[in-house]
Amino acid sequence: MSYKIVVDSCCELPENYKNDSRFQIVPLGLEVGDYMIQDDESFNQKEFLQKVADYPQCPKSSCPSPEKYREAYHDGADEIYAVTLSSHLSGSYNSAELGRSLYGEKYGGKKIHVVDSESASCGETQLVEKIIACKEAGLGFEETVEAVETFKRQMRTYFVLDNLETLRKNGRLSSVKALVASTLNIKPVMVGNLGVIEQKGQAIGINKALAKMADCIVGDVEKPEERTLMITHCNCPERAEFMRGLMEKRASYKRVLIMDTAGVSSMYANDGGVIVTL
Repeated sequence: MSYKIVVDSCCELPENYKNDSRFQIVPLGLEVGDYMIQDDESFNQKEFLQKVADYPQCPKSSCPSPEKYREAYHDGADEIYAVTLSSHLSGSYNSAELGRSLYGEKYGGKKIHVVDSESASCGETQLVEKIIACKEAGLGFEETVEAVETFKRQMRTYFVLDNLETLRKNGRLSSVKALVASTLNIKPVMVGNLGVIEQKGQAIGINKALAKMADCIVGDVEKPEERTLMITHCNCPERAEFMRGLMEKRASYKRVLIMDTAGVSSMYANDGGVIVTL
Protein backbone atom coordinates (compact mmCIF):
# COMPACT_ATOMS: atom_id res chain seq x y z
CA MET A 1 0.00 0.00 0.00
CA SER A 2 1.35 3.42 -0.92
CA TYR A 3 1.58 6.10 1.74
CA LYS A 4 2.22 9.81 2.19
CA ILE A 5 3.42 11.72 5.25
CA VAL A 6 2.16 15.27 5.79
CA VAL A 7 3.89 17.43 8.41
CA ASP A 8 3.56 21.01 9.54
CA SER A 9 6.59 23.26 9.25
CA CYS A 10 7.63 22.83 12.87
CA CYS A 11 8.91 19.40 11.84
CA GLU A 12 12.56 19.47 10.81
CA LEU A 13 12.55 17.17 7.78
CA PRO A 14 16.00 15.82 6.85
CA GLU A 15 17.24 17.14 3.51
CA ASN A 16 16.88 13.79 1.74
CA TYR A 17 13.13 13.83 2.42
CA LYS A 18 12.40 17.33 1.17
CA ASN A 19 12.33 16.40 -2.52
CA ASP A 20 10.71 13.01 -1.91
CA SER A 21 7.12 12.88 -3.19
CA ARG A 22 6.08 10.81 -0.14
CA PHE A 23 6.44 13.92 2.05
CA GLN A 24 4.69 17.28 2.12
CA ILE A 25 5.23 20.22 4.48
CA VAL A 26 2.24 22.43 5.27
CA PRO A 27 3.65 25.78 6.45
CA LEU A 28 2.61 27.81 9.45
CA GLY A 29 2.67 31.60 9.32
CA LEU A 30 5.14 33.68 11.33
CA GLU A 31 4.54 37.22 12.53
CA VAL A 32 6.96 39.65 14.17
CA GLY A 33 5.09 42.94 14.30
CA ASP A 34 4.54 44.05 10.71
CA TYR A 35 6.91 41.36 9.43
CA MET A 36 4.76 38.43 8.26
CA ILE A 37 6.05 35.40 6.37
CA GLN A 38 5.26 31.77 5.64
CA ASP A 39 7.49 29.16 7.25
CA ASP A 40 8.48 27.54 3.97
CA GLU A 41 11.60 26.99 1.88
CA SER A 42 12.11 30.78 1.64
CA PHE A 43 12.59 31.11 5.43
CA ASN A 44 15.69 33.16 6.31
CA GLN A 45 16.72 32.24 9.83
CA LYS A 46 19.29 35.03 10.26
CA GLU A 47 16.83 37.72 9.18
CA PHE A 48 14.05 36.25 11.32
CA LEU A 49 16.17 36.02 14.48
CA GLN A 50 17.26 39.63 14.04
CA LYS A 51 13.63 40.73 13.68
CA VAL A 52 12.76 38.84 16.88
CA ALA A 53 15.71 40.37 18.74
CA ASP A 54 14.68 43.89 17.68
CA TYR A 55 10.98 43.45 18.46
CA PRO A 56 9.95 44.36 22.04
CA GLN A 57 6.86 42.15 22.03
CA CYS A 58 6.32 38.45 21.40
CA PRO A 59 6.51 36.89 17.93
CA LYS A 60 3.50 34.82 16.91
CA SER A 61 2.68 31.90 14.68
CA SER A 62 -0.54 31.01 12.87
CA CYS A 63 -1.53 27.46 12.07
CA PRO A 64 -2.35 26.24 8.56
CA SER A 65 -6.00 26.31 7.55
CA PRO A 66 -8.00 23.05 7.50
CA GLU A 67 -8.30 23.50 3.74
CA LYS A 68 -4.51 23.42 3.40
CA TYR A 69 -4.46 20.06 5.13
CA ARG A 70 -7.43 18.78 3.14
CA GLU A 71 -5.62 19.45 -0.11
CA ALA A 72 -2.39 17.94 1.20
CA TYR A 73 -4.33 14.74 1.86
CA HIS A 74 -5.70 14.76 -1.69
CA ASP A 75 -3.13 12.42 -3.16
CA GLY A 76 -2.96 9.11 -4.96
CA ALA A 77 -1.50 7.42 -1.89
CA ASP A 78 -3.62 4.77 -0.18
CA GLU A 79 -2.68 5.91 3.32
CA ILE A 80 -2.01 9.37 4.76
CA TYR A 81 -0.16 10.04 8.02
CA ALA A 82 -0.06 13.62 9.32
CA VAL A 83 2.27 14.72 12.13
CA THR A 84 1.71 18.07 13.82
CA LEU A 85 3.15 20.37 16.43
CA SER A 86 1.84 19.74 19.94
CA SER A 87 -1.77 20.80 20.43
CA HIS A 88 -0.53 22.48 23.65
CA LEU A 89 1.48 24.91 21.51
CA SER A 90 -0.57 25.40 18.34
CA GLY A 91 -3.89 24.85 16.63
CA SER A 92 -2.16 22.88 13.89
CA TYR A 93 -3.38 19.51 15.18
CA ASN A 94 -7.01 20.64 15.34
CA SER A 95 -6.70 22.12 11.88
CA ALA A 96 -5.25 18.86 10.52
CA GLU A 97 -8.10 16.87 12.10
CA LEU A 98 -10.72 19.21 10.67
CA GLY A 99 -8.97 18.92 7.31
CA ARG A 100 -9.41 15.15 7.56
CA SER A 101 -13.16 15.59 8.05
CA LEU A 102 -13.36 18.06 5.17
CA TYR A 103 -11.48 15.62 2.96
CA GLY A 104 -14.07 12.93 3.64
CA GLU A 105 -16.91 15.31 2.83
CA LYS A 106 -15.37 16.42 -0.47
CA TYR A 107 -13.52 13.38 -1.76
CA GLY A 108 -14.86 10.40 0.16
CA GLY A 109 -13.21 7.96 2.55
CA LYS A 110 -9.47 7.39 2.83
CA LYS A 111 -7.21 6.01 5.53
CA ILE A 112 -5.92 9.18 7.23
CA HIS A 113 -4.39 9.34 10.69
CA VAL A 114 -3.34 12.60 12.38
CA VAL A 115 -0.69 12.39 15.10
CA ASP A 116 -0.58 15.08 17.77
CA SER A 117 3.17 14.87 18.41
CA GLU A 118 2.77 16.43 21.87
CA SER A 119 6.25 17.68 20.98
CA ALA A 120 7.88 19.93 18.38
CA SER A 121 10.86 20.15 16.06
CA CYS A 122 12.82 16.87 16.07
CA GLY A 123 10.07 15.28 18.16
CA GLU A 124 7.95 15.41 15.04
CA THR A 125 10.90 14.06 13.05
CA GLN A 126 11.10 11.06 15.38
CA LEU A 127 7.48 10.22 14.61
CA VAL A 128 8.08 10.56 10.87
CA GLU A 129 10.98 8.11 11.15
CA LYS A 130 8.77 5.70 13.12
CA ILE A 131 6.10 5.79 10.41
CA ILE A 132 8.70 5.06 7.76
CA ALA A 133 10.13 2.16 9.79
CA CYS A 134 6.65 0.68 10.20
CA LYS A 135 5.88 0.88 6.49
CA GLU A 136 9.26 -0.56 5.51
CA ALA A 137 8.56 -3.45 7.89
CA GLY A 138 5.33 -4.13 6.02
CA LEU A 139 2.90 -3.06 8.74
CA GLY A 140 -0.65 -2.20 7.72
CA PHE A 141 -2.46 1.05 8.50
CA GLU A 142 -3.94 0.07 11.87
CA GLU A 143 -0.71 -1.59 13.03
CA THR A 144 1.28 1.50 12.04
CA VAL A 145 -1.09 3.82 13.88
CA GLU A 146 -0.84 1.71 17.05
CA ALA A 147 2.96 1.50 16.85
CA VAL A 148 3.39 5.24 16.28
CA GLU A 149 1.04 6.22 19.11
CA THR A 150 2.82 3.81 21.47
CA PHE A 151 6.22 5.20 20.47
CA LYS A 152 4.95 8.75 21.02
CA ARG A 153 4.10 7.98 24.63
CA GLN A 154 7.62 6.67 25.20
CA MET A 155 9.42 9.54 23.46
CA ARG A 156 10.85 12.42 25.44
CA THR A 157 11.74 15.94 24.28
CA TYR A 158 14.34 17.92 26.24
CA PHE A 159 15.67 21.42 25.68
CA VAL A 160 17.96 24.10 27.02
CA LEU A 161 17.35 27.62 25.74
CA ASP A 162 19.34 30.81 26.11
CA ASN A 163 16.08 32.75 25.97
CA LEU A 164 12.73 31.52 27.32
CA GLU A 165 10.83 34.73 26.55
CA THR A 166 8.76 33.44 23.63
CA LEU A 167 7.52 30.46 25.62
CA ARG A 168 6.91 32.59 28.70
CA LYS A 169 5.02 35.35 26.87
CA ASN A 170 2.91 32.77 25.08
CA GLY A 171 1.91 31.25 28.43
CA ARG A 172 3.63 27.91 27.79
CA LEU A 173 5.59 27.83 31.06
CA SER A 174 2.73 27.92 33.56
CA SER A 175 3.78 24.61 35.13
CA VAL A 176 7.41 25.67 35.61
CA LYS A 177 7.86 26.64 39.22
CA ALA A 178 11.31 28.24 39.11
CA LEU A 179 12.33 30.57 36.30
CA VAL A 180 15.52 32.13 37.53
CA ALA A 181 17.05 35.49 36.73
CA SER A 182 18.98 35.59 33.46
CA THR A 183 21.51 37.90 35.09
CA LEU A 184 22.69 34.92 37.13
CA ASN A 185 23.29 32.94 33.91
CA ILE A 186 21.27 30.06 35.33
CA LYS A 187 19.82 27.89 32.55
CA PRO A 188 16.83 25.64 33.25
CA VAL A 189 16.75 22.13 31.75
CA MET A 190 13.26 21.52 30.38
CA VAL A 191 11.35 18.44 29.26
CA GLY A 192 8.12 18.06 27.36
CA ASN A 193 6.00 15.45 29.14
CA LEU A 194 3.04 14.53 26.91
CA GLY A 195 2.91 18.10 25.68
CA VAL A 196 3.30 19.83 29.05
CA ILE A 197 6.61 21.64 29.68
CA GLU A 198 8.28 20.81 32.98
CA GLN A 199 11.59 21.80 34.54
CA LYS A 200 14.00 18.91 35.17
CA GLY A 201 16.82 20.92 36.70
CA GLN A 202 19.11 23.87 36.18
CA ALA A 203 22.77 24.77 35.98
CA ILE A 204 25.00 27.82 35.81
CA GLY A 205 26.05 28.42 32.23
CA ILE A 206 24.96 26.82 28.97
CA ASN A 207 27.58 24.05 28.87
CA LYS A 208 26.78 22.84 32.37
CA ALA A 209 23.08 22.97 31.54
CA LEU A 210 23.68 20.83 28.43
CA ALA A 211 25.61 18.34 30.57
CA LYS A 212 22.75 18.31 33.07
CA MET A 213 20.34 17.66 30.23
CA ALA A 214 22.48 14.75 28.99
CA ASP A 215 22.38 13.21 32.47
CA CYS A 216 18.60 13.60 32.62
CA ILE A 217 18.08 11.99 29.24
CA VAL A 218 20.30 8.98 29.95
CA GLY A 219 18.58 8.51 33.28
CA ASP A 220 15.11 8.60 31.75
CA VAL A 221 15.43 6.65 28.49
CA GLU A 222 15.66 2.85 28.36
CA LYS A 223 17.61 0.98 25.65
CA PRO A 224 19.14 4.05 23.98
CA GLU A 225 21.09 1.75 21.64
CA GLU A 226 17.78 0.97 19.91
CA ARG A 227 16.88 4.62 19.39
CA THR A 228 17.85 7.49 17.10
CA LEU A 229 19.32 10.46 18.95
CA MET A 230 18.07 13.67 17.33
CA ILE A 231 19.52 17.07 18.17
CA THR A 232 18.07 20.29 16.77
CA HIS A 233 19.81 23.61 17.26
CA CYS A 234 18.87 27.20 16.53
CA ASN A 235 21.86 28.82 14.85
CA CYS A 236 24.43 27.09 17.07
CA PRO A 237 25.94 24.03 15.34
CA GLU A 238 28.89 23.99 17.74
CA ARG A 239 26.54 23.51 20.70
CA ALA A 240 24.77 20.70 18.89
CA GLU A 241 28.10 18.95 18.33
CA PHE A 242 29.03 19.56 21.97
CA MET A 243 25.72 17.97 22.99
CA ARG A 244 26.38 15.03 20.71
CA GLY A 245 29.73 14.48 22.40
CA LEU A 246 28.12 14.60 25.84
CA MET A 247 25.49 12.05 24.83
CA GLU A 248 27.93 9.67 23.15
CA LYS A 249 30.09 9.61 26.28
CA ARG A 250 27.09 8.36 28.22
CA ALA A 251 25.52 5.80 25.87
CA SER A 252 25.42 4.35 22.36
CA TYR A 253 22.67 5.03 19.84
CA LYS A 254 21.40 3.40 16.68
CA ARG A 255 21.87 6.67 14.82
CA VAL A 256 22.56 10.36 15.50
CA LEU A 257 20.90 13.12 13.47
CA ILE A 258 21.66 16.84 13.88
CA MET A 259 19.46 19.50 12.25
CA ASP A 260 19.03 23.27 12.28
CA THR A 261 15.65 24.75 13.16
CA ALA A 262 13.23 26.07 10.59
CA GLY A 263 10.86 28.95 11.31
CA VAL A 264 8.46 27.87 14.04
CA SER A 265 11.15 26.00 15.98
CA SER A 266 13.42 29.04 15.68
CA MET A 267 10.65 31.21 17.12
CA TYR A 268 10.22 29.03 20.20
CA ALA A 269 13.85 27.96 20.71
CA ASN A 270 15.32 31.42 20.03
CA ASP A 271 18.93 32.01 19.04
CA GLY A 272 21.22 29.45 20.71
CA GLY A 273 18.59 26.95 21.80
CA VAL A 274 19.21 23.18 21.73
CA ILE A 275 16.47 20.53 21.54
CA VAL A 276 17.04 16.78 21.99
CA THR A 277 14.67 13.87 21.44
CA LEU A 278 15.18 10.18 22.06
